[in-house]
Amino acid sequence: MQEKKRNHPKEKLELHARNKHKKRYNLKELGETVPELLPFVFENKYGDESIDFFNPEAVKTLNKALLKHYYGIDNWDLPEGYLTPPIPGRADYIHNIADLLTEDNYEEIPKGNKVKCVDIGVGANCVYPIIGNYEYGWSFLATDIDKVALQNAENISKTNNLLNMEFRLQSDSKNIFYGVFKKDELYDATICNPPFHASAEEAQMGTVRKLKSLSRNREDRNKIASKDNPILNFAGQNNELWCEGGEKGFVRKMILESKDYKDRCMWFTTQVSKESNLKSIYRALRKAGVEDIRTLSMGQGTKKSRIIAWTFLSGRRRELWAKKRWGK
Repeated sequence: MQEKKRNHPKEKLELHARNKHKKRYNLKELGETVPELLPFVFENKYGDESIDFFNPEAVKTLNKALLKHYYGIDNWDLPEGYLTPPIPGRADYIHNIADLLTEDNYEEIPKGNKVKCVDIGVGANCVYPIIGNYEYGWSFLATDIDKVALQNAENISKTNNLLNMEFRLQSDSKNIFYGVFKKDELYDATICNPPFHASAEEAQMGTVRKLKSLSRNREDRNKIASKDNPILNFAGQNNELWCEGGEKGFVRKMILESKDYKDRCMWFTTQVSKESNLKSIYRALRKAGVEDIRTLSMGQGTKKSRIIAWTFLSGRRRELWAKKRWGK
């Protein structure tokens, strides 16, 4: 028996005003763009069209459709077991960074390839550079410690003729900026979605919780019981999910390294998912002697997150930076 149909808001108000994904997915339209999506579409108990978010192939195909429909990406795929990111959340990050840069550019969004961003840990999906390049024409340096991920991201860029993108392997997994920032290079913003967990075991438990929340029935939940079950793999590779010290340790390391590049990047930014990490991160920023700190709220559904941004440049120096680099 079908349950009473739910009333959905016309727009997801928690998403950025310029986010293309504020409305519910139109799966019919997306299926016309990428027909491979249609076999995964079904009517849920409320009479709404949906896909099974427990199924990794369904989620990957949805992302493929979103990237083609909204961002003109014809060729996009992932190696088996790599992270399939939520596109609306990635888009929100990019739009928030655009707003941040706008503050120092006479309230005009800086566009074009003169704006140079660094994606720390681009992953195999290349989503941040795709959206930033499409929406604003920005150029990107994309880095990662994983050769397979970096090669896949570079292949996405090449096969879709995406311009102004460079890919560099971070050969030392203990470093973030060291080794990939070359002498005399200047960047306008860094972007990062750091590993969340502090150990493989913690990451495994987090993945199990996530999958159980997505599963539609008891049979699916039982499939998750074995930690060796291959269905867990679609949540990401180890280096995408955890690092020593977890999210807090990674961001504190990023802050420490950023001091050595304080005159070569206008805004350093990173996502921080865990609210309990903020106190330690703010303390590290104050200790580093930053000029300004911003906390930019983001949200998708019931999940709340934020971007932490910091700069070592005064407001006047940022205005001069923007004028010289972006032509205002």
